[in-house]
Amino acid sequence: MTAEEAKRIILARHPEGMPTGEDLRIESMPLPKPAVNEMLLRVIYLSLDPYMRGRMSPARSYTKGVTPGDTMVGATIAEVMESNLAGFAPGDIVLSYSGWQTHALSDGKGVVKLDPSQAPVTTALGVLGMPGFTAYVGLLEHGRPKAGETVVVSAASGAVGQVVGQIAKIMGCRAVGIAGAEDKCRMVTEEFGFDAAVNYKEPDFRDRLKAACPSGIDIYFENVGGDVFRAVIPLLNDFARIPVCGRIAHYNDTDLPEGPDRLPQFMGLVLTKRLSVRGFIQFDHLDRMPDFRRDMAKWIREGKVHYREDIVQGIDNTVDAFRGLLTGRNRGKLIMQFANDPTK
Repeated sequence: MTAEEAKRIILARHPEGMPTGEDLRIESMPLPKPAVNEMLLRVIYLSLDPYMRGRMSPARSYTKGVTPGDTMVGATIAEVMESNLAGFAPGDIVLSYSGWQTHALSDGKGVVKLDPSQAPVTTALGVLGMPGFTAYVGLLEHGRPKAGETVVVSAASGAVGQVVGQIAKIMGCRAVGIAGAEDKCRMVTEEFGFDAAVNYKEPDFRDRLKAACPSGIDIYFENVGGDVFRAVIPLLNDFARIPVCGRIAHYNDTDLPEGPDRLPQFMGLVLTKRLSVRGFIQFDHLDRMPDFRRDMAKWIREGKVHYREDIVQGIDNTVDAFRGLLTGRNRGKLIMQFANDPTK
């Protein structure tokens, strides 16, 4: 890529199963020039998140998918290179939604200036951004934790899961994480302060989960689905709450899972145990954003919330990194870095 060239990754076609380089194609393009009331952004960081797999699908969802031929969407941290837009000057660092590309034009809509002196700018993509807010509203609005309850979190070492468990601890709950590797389990307990963590890939996973939850499960924060969810179901207490944030075990499914059909049994438990199952999308709760920013900044300052980021270099590695996200290869919040960070 020359100084006068940029790169982007487009959705070439809707993937069937795990996305590949044929589905997500890298293209070179001339460096764009900003028109009147536009600015040119140089993307430094791109957030990779599980929801992006749904945007690649033609199936109807809670928001519009990406059309083949268009640049893949995503939140970014960028530097203003040129500006013909009032309120933005070269050198400003901004949160934008420029997607999977090294450079982008912007009219300023939805762009927020960041102050690098307040926090590392990458936190705007993680603990102080959408993943942290998802954890905050999912647990507090739909989990409704009470001191002394047991909160179980799947994908506990990920961008959302790591924050859910730490908020649960702040609320006085027992936090139990589920992850897919022993080092992830250690991270969950040693770095994030969960009371226990269980590796779902171990053959005695169900027994270990039961031992970690001697009083049953009052809140299950669902990020995964599949066998993890099936292991949780028998441990749910009466009036347990299940905020449904994601189901990453199924994002690449091309057919319905093989039987038996467990839905009637689960619906029976919903009735007899009076379970509350609630799907949610973080943008349904934007009225809570001021509370989140206040509380999360305070908890980080006080050392009550910690975070880990997994930063991968280079746009050419984006597709592989995204595939790794869908299979649990990342360790913490996955972020791509496309350019030098002038704030460091």
